[in-house]
Amino acid sequence: MWRLMEVECVKIVPGPASIELGRKIAHLIDVEVVPLTFKLFPDGESYLRLDGDIKGEEVVVVQTTSPPQDTNLLQLLLLCDAVKELGASEVTAVVPYLAYARQDKRFLQGEAVSVNTVIELIQSVGVDRLLTVNIHKEEVLERFDISAESLSAMPLLAEYFLKRGLAGAFSLAPDRGAVELVKETDAILKGGFGWLKKERDRITGEIKVEVEELEVRGRDVVVFDDIISTGGTIATSVRILKQQGARRVYAACVHPLLIGGAEEKIISSGAEDIVGTDCVPGKRGVVSVAPLIAEALG
Repeated sequence: MWRLMEVECVKIVPGPASIELGRKIAHLIDVEVVPLTFKLFPDGESYLRLDGDIKGEEVVVVQTTSPPQDTNLLQLLLLCDAVKELGASEVTAVVPYLAYARQDKRFLQGEAVSVNTVIELIQSVGVDRLLTVNIHKEEVLERFDISAESLSAMPLLAEYFLKRGLAGAFSLAPDRGAVELVKETDAILKGGFGWLKKERDRITGEIKVEVEELEVRGRDVVVFDDIISTGGTIATSVRILKQQGARRVYAACVHPLLIGGAEEKIISSGAEDIVGTDCVPGKRGVVSVAPLIAEALG
């Protein structure tokens, strides 16, 4: 059970993309929320104004950078810069979903390594510490010169399914890269885990999955991943599980981007439900990461 905790000399500034999450975190650590006035001008530029005094305070800015990534990222930078300029003694940026983190290397000649630019921008506006959740690759954190940490929301997702009566469910990773994630969920659900062998064409984006027999016949299965974007990989995983006789199949992720027709694609493949966290606000973000972040701040 998460309990109310007190953190001294901290104020929370919830950004436009994470207002509810910011307020939940502030409630859990029992600190003041600094109200924010914000709007978009007719030409699309962002306007932000802090409605409170933060001089000499440790300030936590909570702003996810999920779609629209560029707008939310710019607002994060504007907020952190303003907070520092207005006299905050220390600035922690809580960025539940860190945009561009998957663009971490040059796959094709001439490509921008976009996450490096994002890191430089965050550091340039005076951020002293960064907290994110289930960054796609932990190695990216090593590129920061400031303190940077990725928290894991996988146990929170597993606990959600445990409460829904899925103790003993099989945890499946849609590819080998997500194996560490399902090890975390299996520690709670205790139904075993496995993964699929997947290859993605770097040019076309086409996914090929090598099918192997899994121990899922007659069982409940949850497909866990860090991000669900277009939903193709998850939908393929669900179909394979249903073909192998799984009883009920659920899709779960930390960052439910669910671009375009992703939800319909996954549900029509046979999934019972799609469950995500409020790292990305929306109807699928039913599991809150506020306790996880509050504990890290405490």
